[in-house]
Amino acid sequence: MSTSGELIEVAQKLSARVRKLKFSLPVTHVYNPLDYAWRAHELYLRRYGNTPRRVIFLGMNPGPFGMAQTGIPFGQIAAVRDWLGITAKIDKPKRENPKRPILGFDCHRSEISGERLWGLFANRFGRAENFFREHIVINYCPLAFVEESGRNRTPDKLPPREREKLFIACDEHLRSVVRILRPEWLIGVGDFAAKRAMSILAKPPPRLGQILHPSPACPESNVDWSGKVTRQLLALGVWKERRS
Repeated sequence: MSTSGELIEVAQKLSARVRKLKFSLPVTHVYNPLDYAWRAHELYLRRYGNTPRRVIFLGMNPGPFGMAQTGIPFGQIAAVRDWLGITAKIDKPKRENPKRPILGFDCHRSEISGERLWGLFANRFGRAENFFREHIVINYCPLAFVEESGRNRTPDKLPPREREKLFIACDEHLRSVVRILRPEWLIGVGDFAAKRAMSILAKPPPRLGQILHPSPACPESNVDWSGKVTRQLLALGVWKERRS
């Protein structure tokens, strides 16, 4: 089986496992873009996961205006459509919170985290193909958790028993992705992703690192996020200084 075929297989397995999980209040709606946005996600894996990758950037879980809408990690609409070159029909989840509708590529809200992340890669590498020659972005958890108010609840805020069952499935998927892609580096985008990677991948390879999360909820990210992250990746040795 091809590399992308293996990634597709383990993503489908993860989707099937987490589909069976139950979550309690204050979570009222659970969105699984590996179900309703599968067409786009499969396109992403087929196009950009077709060979081993030197660097995996690991995110936490879908944002309400990113992967929840497009099926692509950090999937800000314009970046996915215009830079990654991916568009697809996005279906509706079985239960939808009217305060957080799934509009797919018709969503007019921008996911700032995705705008910053893909913007950095576009600025440094130019074409998407240049970035994906050695890199790929995946999420640790495929589910988005929404409260009745529309507020997003992150996986680390779930009750311990629910979190444990979810993490077992996500850990197995991450191990499979690492086995398939054979990366030299696994970079956690933010503290949560880095800690999950460290908890299950204790010995290299891959080598583990962390970058500042691009979320505007992190005050440090709101001033020169791309510059700070570039310096972090250079200091780790993941990227090299450009020749003038």
